[in-house]
Amino acid sequence: MTDSLISELTTQVNNGDVDGGMSTLAKLKIAMMDFPEPLSQDHLQIATSALELGVLLSVADGDLDGFARHVAQLKPYYSFHSDSSFSSERKCHVLGLNLMYLLVENRLSEFHAELELLTVEQSQSKYITFPIQLERQLMVGAYDQVLTSATQVPDTTTYTTLFMENLLQTVRDSIADCLEVSYSKMTLEDAVQMMKLSNSTELKEYIEECRDDWILSEDGTELLFQPPPTGLKSSDIPSMKLISQSLTYATEMDRIV
Repeated sequence: MTDSLISELTTQVNNGDVDGGMSTLAKLKIAMMDFPEPLSQDHLQIATSALELGVLLSVADGDLDGFARHVAQLKPYYSFHSDSSFSSERKCHVLGLNLMYLLVENRLSEFHAELELLTVEQSQSKYITFPIQLERQLMVGAYDQVLTSATQVPDTTTYTTLFMENLLQTVRDSIADCLEVSYSKMTLEDAVQMMKLSNSTELKEYIEECRDDWILSEDGTELLFQPPPTGLKSSDIPSMKLISQSLTYATEMDRIV
């Protein structure tokens, strides 16, 4: 029964049938509760495959909480693999997705802890090298390279739909922050190029959603940035007035004593 459910779930994941996949996964999890201890090789393979497919379903559904939950449930099963001959074909894919999740969540200490657990063979997988490359680019502020990497994802069906979109939004926000403090104005063409957008329409949509303080010039060819708020300068502090008040207080205190 479980073998047929795994086959059905695999087909549903490949076809993008999230609702049907979740229903089948629930049946598998109920069946897994009856697996005897210790797990046989067959039961280990079924449980691991079911949870790995659950990870992919959560990504397809845009459910970050469900994704994290399935990854946490998978880790004990992966620890069993070191003592068995079973090797999961999806393991590197899942580990790579988890690295992307940690990167998007800015949980860098956990990101590096996960890297320490990888074997040499796993660290050479395309699913693992991609998030490692992104993390290095982010650490040195190479935002342009991060945006370019969006066209080089190893699996567009899972990376792009959730993690890359979130990461690219964060990177574009960082670039926008740099633009508005570095320039007083900029042509739309240059802004589109620097933010790696397709056209000025996408830029205008971004401005409307995220940067309502950016001003479009009357002829519609330039962006005008509002100067950032500045703190008080030393000349703005009424030092003489404060000194006078302090001396008055001191004189009054002396009279009281």
